[in-house]
Amino acid sequence: GDYLGGTVQVIPHITNEIQERILRAGENRDVVIAEIGGTVGDIEGQPFLEAIRQMATRVGRDNVVYCHVTLVPWLEAARELKTKPTQHSVQELRRIGILPQILVCRSHYAIEDGMRDKMALFCNVPPEAVIQALDEPTIYKVPLSLYEQRFDELVLKFLSLESPAEPDLSDWKRVVDGFCDPSGEVEIVMVGKYINHKDAYLSVTEALYHAGIHHDVRVRIRSVEAEDIEEHGAEAILSGAHGIIVPGGFGARGIEGKISAARYAREKKIPYLGLCLGMQVAVVEFARHVCGIPGANSSEIDPGCTSPVIHLMEEQAHVEAKGGTMRLGAYPCDLVPGARAAEAYGKSQVFERHRHRYEFNNDYRSRLEDKGLRIAGIYTKKNLVEIVELPDHPWFVGVQFHPEFRSRPVKPHPLFMGFIGAAVQLSNSTSGRENG
Repeated sequence: GDYLGGTVQVIPHITNEIQERILRAGENRDVVIAEIGGTVGDIEGQPFLEAIRQMATRVGRDNVVYCHVTLVPWLEAARELKTKPTQHSVQELRRIGILPQILVCRSHYAIEDGMRDKMALFCNVPPEAVIQALDEPTIYKVPLSLYEQRFDELVLKFLSLESPAEPDLSDWKRVVDGFCDPSGEVEIVMVGKYINHKDAYLSVTEALYHAGIHHDVRVRIRSVEAEDIEEHGAEAILSGAHGIIVPGGFGARGIEGKISAARYAREKKIPYLGLCLGMQVAVVEFARHVCGIPGANSSEIDPGCTSPVIHLMEEQAHVEAKGGTMRLGAYPCDLVPGARAAEAYGKSQVFERHRHRYEFNNDYRSRLEDKGLRIAGIYTKKNLVEIVELPDHPWFVGVQFHPEFRSRPVKPHPLFMGFIGAAVQLSNSTSGRENG
């Protein structure tokens, strides 16, 4: 193999590979930020800590700055912040050869000067290198707090880099202001099967917040178990929503609830955005209730279904390698001129990231199009349907990819912008009728 029969060890083989990946990420870049997660002392993190310890010798100590993010807990019984955990974690880092130069101290309450000086003394850093990271109403406010404490200047000083021009943070400040003080509110119902896990749909929720900020509204997300819709009905669960989003997922559990959510959104003219599986259930729903194909389903859910409007592509059907049938990564999508998706993007072609096995079955394409389903985006090379929409609906868009991964606070994804924009219009029209 690659190691010519030698014994593969954590040190140096794994640690060298970690360093190589960090260095590759830094090609043609001024600075690389490498985050080592977890807690100092965890066995899982030891190879990574050893790798970054070696990095200082490899690239030169003046080219590496170690920044330690640490918790300064509030002890309710004593009514005070405690610095001992920070002292111990710094001692542990120093024991393995890493000397933190900056401490970023997370805390619920402000750290007083005396406590700052104490941590600086015991952790062997300058007092100005003890940075506060107070709990904030939104994580997007943290960079502004760090900037006010000259964190950026401190990093540049340790790296012996000259300070560039004064950064323009006006866009970022508008993001924070928009999040903290919006002029309106919309309710978005997210129908999923992993809603008990807080971070399961994190990219989706953040993308919704990004779009809400730029529409000057607070996006209130109500997470709904798809199985609850199956049990209680769509009207009971989804009533009052200004928009419905069905994110990606796998498996049969809750699938009929998601299909019911797509039907409710279509019939009630509620803005709908389907991501990956969310697009597939919208296609199944349309085939069943608009095209009159009662056996329509996905072959993932029912391998023996008579009308698989969503299926595994023939060329993948006999692949047995684990993960071999997964379509992964970014692919081009050609947008149909005049379609809602093309208007949202303002482009004729986009690249979006995929993670799925099953696809729209082109054998049913003409039947669905004849009944009003618009194919709005295609992966031309293999003639795969990437985007579907309903032209006679305020906003009903399903995409086979994951646009949430490309959304940013200062640049929301166009599809989320369109979705939240439609939700705002519905909210305004609803409140107008109520006030009238």
